[in-house]
Amino acid sequence: MRYSKDHKAETRQRIVKNASVLLREHGAAGLGVAELMKDVGLTHGGFYAHFASRDALIGEAFAHAIEQTTRRWRKQAESAPEGQRLAVIVDGYLTAEHRDDVGHGCALPSLGVDVLRGDPKTRKTFASRLEQMVDMMVEQIPGQSPEAARRDAIGALATMMGALILARTAGQTEFSDEILSAGRAAALRGEAAQLPAKKAAAAGPRPQPKVKPQPKVRLKAKRKPAPAGTTGCAKTPA
Repeated sequence: MRYSKDHKAETRQRIVKNASVLLREHGAAGLGVAELMKDVGLTHGGFYAHFASRDALIGEAFAHAIEQTTRRWRKQAESAPEGQRLAVIVDGYLTAEHRDDVGHGCALPSLGVDVLRGDPKTRKTFASRLEQMVDMMVEQIPGQSPEAARRDAIGALATMMGALILARTAGQTEFSDEILSAGRAAALRGEAAQLPAKKAAAAGPRPQPKVKPQPKVRLKAKRKPAPAGTTGCAKTPA
């Protein structure tokens, strides 16, 4: 049976989507082609009608997972008021729900090690998508120079990833919740440090107090001392 191009594209996208979930849950080593194809209702042999190799699928699944996170962040930011958009992303990321939902969560903490072990093409794709995430976060940091905003975005992203990895390692415990809370505070530290300057810039120059003019004081002229040997009195005629 011959399928249309649209049907083939939809099937390919379904395979990539399912593969991205399995990758996050089990890593690249745990992704089995036979199991994956069974999940989407296809045979193992049908896999090669869509992908040249398993590595090709893994590369696309990596990219899909990161793009999914970026779209989610952008949607969160667009619904938040300006000045709070980065905080909304961070607060939504470092949660117990995200910690526990590995398969549908951010790909970076789950797949970072696999990327290191992947081929150069996969690493290049991953790095490109990672930089796109940074660029998107920079857009949510107004009132700073591009260099400062990029530095804060990279710092926040690195803190978020590290905190999530540690929280997942600690499991569903109070300590894990503590890590998430500390991570949220640390990720926004750079943004918080800029708030006073941003508020001052938004308010504009401070009005100067009006100074009342002081009345002029006329100084009395000093009398010159009389010459020595005189009393300073006028002589009267004899």
